Amino acid sequence: MLDTLTITNIATVLVCLLISMTVHEFMHAYVGFKLGDTTAMEHGRVSFNPLHHIDPVMTLALPAVTLLLFHFPFLAAKPVPFDPRRLKYDEYGAALLAAAGPFSNLALAFLAALVLRFFDLGAFLDQAMAFFVELNVALFIFNLVPIPPLDGSRVLYAFAPEPLQDVMERLEPIGFYIIFALVLWGGAGGWLANLNDLVLNLLP
Repeated sequence: MLDTLTITNIATVLVCLLISMTVHEFMHAYVGFKLGDTTAMEHGRVSFNPLHHIDPVMTLALPAVTLLLFHFPFLAAKPVPFDPRRLKYDEYGAALLAAAGPFSNLALAFLAALVLRFFDLGAFLDQAMAFFVELNVALFIFNLVPIPPLDGSRVLYAFAPEPLQDVMERLEPIGFYIIFALVLWGGAGGWLANLNDLVLNLLP
């Protein structure tokens, strides 16, 4: 889908990204609300409207540039606000909130894989659905990498000893640059790609 940057392919990629991102951010907000924190609800983030989750620079400008330069869209949605003091289960509640996003992408990949397995949608839609599966598996794996501010760091933080928590807090201001370098490096030597392949092989 990303091999040829036609208008149709770019539009398909953007639609898949918007759907995947919106469900991901909605689940963060919804789980936070269910755990007792109304912060995301007050900011209008418990919503399937993608406009509520878009950051003009990180969600629109950055993926457009990286898609043209590197043939992959690197982006981030507007972070879902939450107040850890209002969440049930303290740090474990924050871990549940964080995990909800990537696991929603895994669920989307599983559902799309089922559609591909049992229905013939035609050549173009089959290709788009296959990309949707691969995209959501990639989002699932990538967001669980335990580097701040990715979701995996919040999950790890809940279970980490205090010295490791201190290290993670120090990394947070530069975490985005580490993540971008990781992506440009090809997933640290391809281990992210290997994890992607493992999960894809487990899908129907």
